[in-house]
Amino acid sequence: MTTNKKLPKYRQIVDYMKEKIENGEWPIGSKIPSQRQLAKLFHVNRSTVITALDELMADGLIQGKIGAGTIITNNTWSLLATNPPPDWSEYVKAGIHKPSKLMVREINEAEANKKLIHLSKGELAPQLFPLETMQSIMKNVCEDLEYFGYEEQKGFLPLREAISNYVKSFGIHTSASSILIVSGALQALQLISIGLLHRESTVLLEQPSYLYSLHVFQSANINLSGISMDHHGILPNELLKRIKYSQKKNILYSIPCFQNPTGILLSQERRKEILKICEKEQLPIIEDDIYRELWIDKQPPAPLKSIDKHGHVLYVGSLSKTLTPGLRIGWIIGPEPVIDRLSDIKMQTDYGSSSLSQRVAAEWINKGFYEEHVANVRIQLKERRQIMIQALNQYCADIATWDIPNGGFFIWLKLVPSIPMKKLFSEALSKGILLNPGRIYEEESDRHIRLSYGYASPEQITTGVKLLSELIRKLMT
Repeated sequence: MTTNKKLPKYRQIVDYMKEKIENGEWPIGSKIPSQRQLAKLFHVNRSTVITALDELMADGLIQGKIGAGTIITNNTWSLLATNPPPDWSEYVKAGIHKPSKLMVREINEAEANKKLIHLSKGELAPQLFPLETMQSIMKNVCEDLEYFGYEEQKGFLPLREAISNYVKSFGIHTSASSILIVSGALQALQLISIGLLHRESTVLLEQPSYLYSLHVFQSANINLSGISMDHHGILPNELLKRIKYSQKKNILYSIPCFQNPTGILLSQERRKEILKICEKEQLPIIEDDIYRELWIDKQPPAPLKSIDKHGHVLYVGSLSKTLTPGLRIGWIIGPEPVIDRLSDIKMQTDYGSSSLSQRVAAEWINKGFYEEHVANVRIQLKERRQIMIQALNQYCADIATWDIPNGGFFIWLKLVPSIPMKKLFSEALSKGILLNPGRIYEEESDRHIRLSYGYASPEQITTGVKLLSELIRKLMT
């Protein structure tokens, strides 16, 4: 944002908005930020914003519409032009990919604000990022670099070989040819949705699930059908019921280790039951195992993929939760014909993941740095989990219930009182706390909050839980 600080505040707002309009960043038909957002951006009260908006309305650039906010109606060029520019708002509405829920968009926007206490963020804290090791590895990779073009279709071979050796440690035996490198687990799901499933297919998944906060499958006209869980994970009988109701060419999606958002760990016995059902019913499985290495108390049961002898399971892994999302490196392990199909789709979408990131990731795994790093992360997460549990016991024991997860980031907090969750979200944000209300993972979870001990500092965890308790009690009255 570039404005002349010597001008009056209302004038700065006018110039800022005119620049956005004239440059085409805010096209005709688009909705401008709310008065509250503009007031916050310029650190002024709403009356100053209203003065600026009145001037823009007088210039014929914007117009207030009941129920639609304030809309761009002209720009300086369109006022002179014979033919109006395209109505981009109609193109935006017509896009195939569904927009995120409003609350999810608000969360995504607020996540960039470093001043907030991120009490729900599913990411490792900046303090846990091994900066010096990363700098050293990147330096070595760049010094040894002889080629920096596109990698082969399935990804950098040394990285696929490193992953093949790495997953043997938890019982998965696979060759590099059965591994596809992707730009994170989310891309893996996108490739599966457009490469393997047909329209009107159904994805069976745990309920609640973070997939409800995204539109990866829904944008491909694929339905989601939730399966109830208990403390041991998906209920086998409920899975069977859903399979009977659904049609063929469906798929089961599961996060068996420290599920997002509940933190539930699928038990070993339950894993065997689910795989047995899926084999009998010919239902393939997407096993999203990105939290596996974040165990705290003891190692989780072996992956479904490790006991899959007939190629039922597509196994998804990633470095985003355990190392850093900035590398954008994940992988899919599956039958070779499936990997061939998905690698072809990936080539059509982005022509391969970052060559530099793949080489850096290979060094992390091959040199043993990754294993050392995740061992340290487990120690840190155990301490942070304890701090959050202590804070919850001290401030929320009479107003909420929760289970202690065996790993991952998340505590699925259930409020005893029924309070307006949307108002709690807004009030918390105004006090400097960013929350993920349960309703974004399932409409029926309106009394839940996904808390995370992975990102906020220990001091912020205690402060944040205390403030959250005060806000809940205030809304109870």
